[in-house]
Amino acid sequence: MSIPSIRFGRTGLTVSRLALGTMTFGLQTEEIVSHAVLDKASEAGINFLDTANVYPLGGDTKTAGRTEEIIGRWLKASPGRRASHIVATKAVGIMGPQAWERGASRKHLLDAIDASLKRLDTDYVDLYQLHSDDPDTPLDETLDALDTIVRSGRARYVGVSNFLAYRLARALGRSEVLGLVKFVSAQPRYSLLFREIERELLPLCAEEGLAVIPYNPLAGGLLTGKYVKASAPVHGTRFTLGTAAGRYQDRYWNDRAFDAVEELQKIADEAGIPLTTLAVAWVMAQPTITAPLLGASRPEQLDATLAAAELKLAPELLKKLEEATHGFRMGDSVR
Repeated sequence: MSIPSIRFGRTGLTVSRLALGTMTFGLQTEEIVSHAVLDKASEAGINFLDTANVYPLGGDTKTAGRTEEIIGRWLKASPGRRASHIVATKAVGIMGPQAWERGASRKHLLDAIDASLKRLDTDYVDLYQLHSDDPDTPLDETLDALDTIVRSGRARYVGVSNFLAYRLARALGRSEVLGLVKFVSAQPRYSLLFREIERELLPLCAEEGLAVIPYNPLAGGLLTGKYVKASAPVHGTRFTLGTAAGRYQDRYWNDRAFDAVEELQKIADEAGIPLTTLAVAWVMAQPTITAPLLGASRPEQLDATLAAAELKLAPELLKKLEEATHGFRMGDSVR
């Protein structure tokens, strides 16, 4: 299998066309299996790893940072491994009991980058991202802190995740006015079952030349087709995992999503393509997308998603998928 490379937005950096998301490592997936997932992804040609200081998913402040530590040990286990991989992490989430151990304040971000580098056992990260917007901290303060981090060499680039388009646009404008480092990427939720970002965020990213690295391309696993509407969520999945269970059930565990999956499964069967592969290939086919984040709790789960790198969807198939999920582009409030 050969995974192509792509330019990372307007930067001079190139990354693999698929990236590995690691939020299952350390809770849903034990370390030895996490390393096996990393091995398989790397051997397949994925050189772009994404994590966050609050991971693993479903944990709390007692487990926060465990995923970065697992990745750090994997990177150190083989000579040259760090140099051959692009490593991205995120901050803003709750890391401790103090009020300043969260958010995008200058204090927290400067503390958080140092802590992440220690856990990852590296001198720098390639991409440092705000995990979410922080309305309680002035954007200028946040941008100045990120500028300090980049100029100190602790991060090469900065990006955002879970930002509304207007806030990202404002941040880009303030960076220009203040002469500070600008965001080069956005990491939104995006899949056939969540297409709202097509209305404003993706056009903004296209105009500004931002890389887009979407998460949840399989809608938390719903687009694998393995879940049944009448059944309860499967134990051990994201729909039952600790602090993440309620969030994922709210996002996807509803009749509307299951009905769409049923229709998409029929389209996949007619095309002779596994639904999992089709769902990831659809995300990759969107012109603004740089590299979808693939998640896996076991190495074999990567087989179907990695196959998307070699799949080119025919225009008529793309049209069927568009028509089947167009309602998810307008948001849940549209009837």
